[in-house]
This record gives sequence, C-alpha cells and structure tokens, in this order.
Amino acid sequence: MYRITLSICFVLTVTLANSQSTVTAINISTDSADYFLQKGLLEKQNGRRLESLKNFEKAARYDSNSKVITNELASAYLDLRRYSQARESFKKLVALGDLSAANYKKLMTLSFQLKQNDDVLFYADKLKTADPSEKVLYYVGKVNYDMDNYGDAIKYLNGAAKEDTSNAEIPYMIAHSYSDMMNYKLAIPYFKKAIALDPKQSYWVYELGLICYAMNADKDALKYILEAGEKGYKRDNDYLENLGIAYLNVGDLDKGVEILNEILKRKPSDMNILNMVAEAYYYKGKYNEAMGYWDKVLEYDKTNASSLYMIGMCYQKKGGKENMDKGVALCDKAIEMDPNLASYKQKKMMAGL
Repeated sequence: MYRITLSICFVLTVTLANSQSTVTAINISTDSADYFLQKGLLEKQNGRRLESLKNFEKAARYDSNSKVITNELASAYLDLRRYSQARESFKKLVALGDLSAANYKKLMTLSFQLKQNDDVLFYADKLKTADPSEKVLYYVGKVNYDMDNYGDAIKYLNGAAKEDTSNAEIPYMIAHSYSDMMNYKLAIPYFKKAIALDPKQSYWVYELGLICYAMNADKDALKYILEAGEKGYKRDNDYLENLGIAYLNVGDLDKGVEILNEILKRKPSDMNILNMVAEAYYYKGKYNEAMGYWDKVLEYDKTNASSLYMIGMCYQKKGGKENMDKGVALCDKAIEMDPNLASYKQKKMMAGL
C-alpha cells in the first residue's frame, strides 16, 4: 500500500510538473513579442542598431501582425541599408492597414532606389492621394526618363523644375530627352540651364559641345569641348578626336592636325584618323602633306584603293604635265583595284579639277 501511494504521488508530481511547464511556455509565447520589442528599443536608444534589429526580428517571429513591431523592423532595415528587406516590411505595413503618407513615401523612395519603376509610379500616386502637398513629380519624371518615355518624362520633369528650382539634374534630363529625339534646338537651353546650376559637370559641357557640332555650330562646339577639358573631362582618344575635328571645322588646320597627331602617337595605324588628317590637308591645298598621310595608310593596307586614288588626285591638283600624267595613272590603277571609284572620278570631273 505504501509503495502504491508513492507511485500515485510520483504520477501526480510529474503531471503537475508537466502542467507547470505548459503554463510557463504559454506565458513565454504570450509575453516574448513585447519583451524582444522593448529590448530592441533599448538597443536602438543606445545606438546598437544591429542588436536592435536582431531583437525586432525575434519579436516579429512571435507576433508577425503587429504594426508597431513591423514598423520598427522596417526602420531598422532602412537604417542598416538593407533596402530590399526594408521595402518588404513597409509593404507589409500597408497590408496591415498603414495607409499613411509617410509609409507610402518610404515605399516610393525605396522603390526608386531599387529601380522598381512600376512601383515608383504606383506609390507616387498613392502618396499624392494621401497627401496632395507631397512632391512626387521628380520621381515620376525620372522613372519615365529611365524608361525612355521621353514625352511623359519632359512633362513631369518640367513640373518638377517648378517644385525644385535648384536641382540641376532636372533640366539635364529634359535636355538629354530632347537630344535623344534629335531635337537639338530645344535641348540646348536646358543643357545651359543645367550647367549654370552645376558648373562642375564636365560631361554635361562636353555633351553640349557635341550637340553644337551636330547643329553645325562649329565655334560653339569648339568652345564647349575645350571648356569640358578645362573642367576635368578625360582627354581620351574620343575626346581628342572630337576636339581635333572641332578645330578643323573652324578652319584651324594646324591645331586640328596637332590634336589628331596626339591620337596617332597612341594609335599609329588608326585608318580613320590618318584619312581625316590627309583630307584636312587636301582641302586646304597642302597636297604633299596629304599624300604623306595617305602613304601611311598604304603602308598598313596596300590594297586601300581609295588612298591610292586620292594620292593620284593630289598629283593632279599640284599641276604640271608630269604630275598630271602620274596622277591620272595612279587614279586609273586605283579604279582597276576598286571599280566603284569610277563613279567618284566622274563626280570629280563634274565638279571640276
């Protein structure tokens, strides 16, 4: 009987212990969300951002539908530049009923940073509805610009320019939109406005120079290409080529050739530059110099019939029976190599030698 009683007591003890464990577990699961939330807030107050995030994540595991916890979690992700996770947390706040302008603004800007263009437009619309005073036109314009939707980009960016008169990027994007549509005349004033707002942008100045070149405004093209170089634009081969062409276009043969020869020091067999210099000399009546450069072309490519033809033309331009005979012979030889040059000869004859 004594043993039986002990057994019964043991069973009761175990049962009570298990019941107590169950109660404790229930209490922990009920109270832990708030516990980790408070701990996270304390870490946040002490400037320990990563530790605060860990606690907010633990709190969210216990209560994933808490607006307070989700908001703290979203802010912690944002502080630590975990933008994708922050964005998902702010989206969850919307699902939980937070339709505030502040929440939509964060979603718009995060979507903008993460290049989620459709979401930028969506949340910009939601933000403007929640608070009509919010400025969203820059974001809408920039997204349309990035999507090559230039019509809407120009429309919204012009509105954004009224909201923020100091942002140089706005007139630059408008200028670039027009230039991409080859509407250079409308592009130029916006380029100038952008440069006036941010004079250090050497690339914008260089682009303006190229736009002037496309419009045959040769003096302005040279002016802005030079200015870009002065402001630090890299003097790479493309820059030097455009600068050399700009000098040639304003009639400064010596400076243009000098610049193009800088490229030839780096790229001695660049056929395009060799031909360009040769043609520049040819049209200035410096036939010996022109022949020198076309001879270099033939050194690299003995089958280059057009260079041989132009050497023949140089001899003819120099005049005198001996030069004329030699020139005609060279042109005829070039036509044998490339019969298509016969039409070029005909054009020259019609134009008059």
